[in-house]
Amino acid sequence: MDAQTFININKILERDSKSTTYKFALLRGTIDLIEDNSPYLYFKENRANLPMGLLIEKWLLYYYPIVESEVLIPQINGSANLVFGAKLKQLTKYYKGIGGFSAFYNDLKSKGIPRPITEAFLDLVVNLNRTITTMPMKYLGRSISQNFYSIYQYENAGSRKKAESIDTEYLIKSFGYFSIPLEYYEAFKLLGSFIIGQDAILFKWAEFSVAASGKILSVNHVINEVLKSPITAREIAASKTFYKELLQSEGTVYCVWSGNKISQYDIDHIIPFSIWKNNDLWNLLPAQAKLNNQKRDKIPAESLIDKRKDLITYYWHLLHKAKEKRFQKELRIALLGQNEQDGWPNVALDKLKDSCRYLISTRGFEEWII
Repeated sequence: MDAQTFININKILERDSKSTTYKFALLRGTIDLIEDNSPYLYFKENRANLPMGLLIEKWLLYYYPIVESEVLIPQINGSANLVFGAKLKQLTKYYKGIGGFSAFYNDLKSKGIPRPITEAFLDLVVNLNRTITTMPMKYLGRSISQNFYSIYQYENAGSRKKAESIDTEYLIKSFGYFSIPLEYYEAFKLLGSFIIGQDAILFKWAEFSVAASGKILSVNHVINEVLKSPITAREIAASKTFYKELLQSEGTVYCVWSGNKISQYDIDHIIPFSIWKNNDLWNLLPAQAKLNNQKRDKIPAESLIDKRKDLITYYWHLLHKAKEKRFQKELRIALLGQNEQDGWPNVALDKLKDSCRYLISTRGFEEWII
C-alpha cells in the first residue's frame, strides 16, 4: 500500500459519477465488512475476497430506513427511483406494525424471513445483487481507469439452492464472492472508519458532547450544529455590480476562460464555491455562461491558468484599483500570505496554481481543461 492508493480513493470519492448513492453504499458496505473481520474473508492472488451475500445484507440495512422514511430522502438525481425501491418498500410495509426495522433484522439474522414475504424478499435480494454488480461495481474507479470492474470484481456462486431458512447464511451461500485489490483492502482496514465517519473527528466530537450532556442531546443534533458554516451561499453581488459598471464604462468584458468579448456573462468562482466556500473578489471573474456551466465543480488546470494569466491579472488590477482595501486583504489572506511585494500578481498566480495542483492531484477533484 502506498500514497497513490489513498490518492485514488480521494479521486473516486470526488470524481466518480454522483448520479446515485450506490457508490457510497458500495464503499461503506465494503469498509463495514472489513471492519467486521468476517471469518469468510480470504486472500487470493493479491486480492481480498468477501461474500457478496454479506454486502447485500449491508445494503438492506442501509436502504431500509431510507425507503421507510416518511420524509423523502433522494438517492438518485432527477425523478428516477431506486432500482430496488419498490421491492424494498414491500418489505418495509410487511414489517410495519410488527416490529419494523428491528424485527426484520432479527428475522434475517436468526429466525429466517417469514413465509408470507419470502418470495418478495428473494426477488429483492436478486435485484440488489444485480444492481450492485452491474452498476457501482462495474463503474467505480472510472475516474482513474477506463476499464470496467477496475477495482471490484465479482464471482457468481452459480445456481441458488433451496434452503430451509432464508436468512444471512442463505445470502452468504447463494451469491458468491466479490474482491478488491489487496492495497485497497489494507487502506480501508487502516482508515476505513475515518472514511465512513465512525472514528472521524467530528463524530468523536459529537459523541463527547452527547455524553457530557447526560445524553440529553443526540449525535445528529450536535453534528448539525458543529457543521454549520458562516458562509452558506454564493455571494457575488459586489462582483456583479463591478463588472456591470465595467461594461458600461469600458464597453467590453472578456470571458476569463475563452478570452472572447462578451456582453452577457456569469460570475465564475475560479476555485468552486462548493470546495472553498470563498466569495473573495479575486476568485470571482466573468465567464461565458456555457463555459461556466461546463466547469461547474471542476478545478482549472495549471496550463489553463497559464494560458489566461494575462486576463486574470488584468481583472485583478482593475479590482485592486476599484476595491483596493477589500481586494488586498482578501488576496493576502487567501494567496499572498507574507509575500507582499511589487510582484504580487505573479506571486498570487503561482499560489493559485499551487492550490489547484493540490486540489487535483492530492484531494482528487476533477481537472478542467478547455
